[in-house]
Amino acid sequence: MSERGRRVATTMAVVAALTLSEVAALAQSCPAALADAKRLVLVTAKNMNAPIATMRLYERDSAGEPWRARGNAEPAVIGKKGMAWSKFFARLARPTEPIKIDGDYRAPAGFYRIGRSFGTLASSQPDYLHITRDTVCVDDPSSPAYNTIASRARIGPTVRAENMSKVRLYRRGLLVDYPTDAKRKAGSCIFIHVWRAPATGTEGCVAVPEPRVEALQNFAADGAVLAILPRTALDRLVGCVPEQ
Repeated sequence: MSERGRRVATTMAVVAALTLSEVAALAQSCPAALADAKRLVLVTAKNMNAPIATMRLYERDSAGEPWRARGNAEPAVIGKKGMAWSKFFARLARPTEPIKIDGDYRAPAGFYRIGRSFGTLASSQPDYLHITRDTVCVDDPSSPAYNTIASRARIGPTVRAENMSKVRLYRRGLLVDYPTDAKRKAGSCIFIHVWRAPATGTEGCVAVPEPRVEALQNFAADGAVLAILPRTALDRLVGCVPEQ
């Protein structure tokens, strides 16, 4: 039996042995972002160092119910060096697995609410953030605006920030509610955006083909959670995420 087959069999055996009350307890111990989530964007990679990933969408009618797949898994890419656990999910990490820091070219493993749709292109999406020449994402830890979308005119010319209008891959995207701050210096400006190529990793974001980004903007319009996980960690989250 393959490694994946053994892991699936083990997980199924664990779930089968649980009582209904134990399943409910597992759900209560799931990451807080999943508490009331009805839509899930699950991004998984082979391991912590792999930039090539897959994305699959799930939904459910209410919290605590099983997730239902919505379509098949599709290709995605994450950080050039894979992923690293966010400090908020370090409890899930094994001793040999990395923790996210600024500039590591890794996507933050964990669970995050998906925020507003954005892009340099026009859109009829509600609450859409239209990127202009004045729109920047601040990655300067010395600035109070660290890890936020801001106006260059307001923060001034000396604060280090990414001019989003100059990034071709931001023609369509979604903000990710990544809860870091300047003190933690654990990475900033995490998005879902258009990929450069099927085998080219990002600086720490999740990227998919442009039509998929547009579909995700529709899928997440009423709220969704993004999960970024190594497949080797799925059995640490039995009852919280769908089995792959």
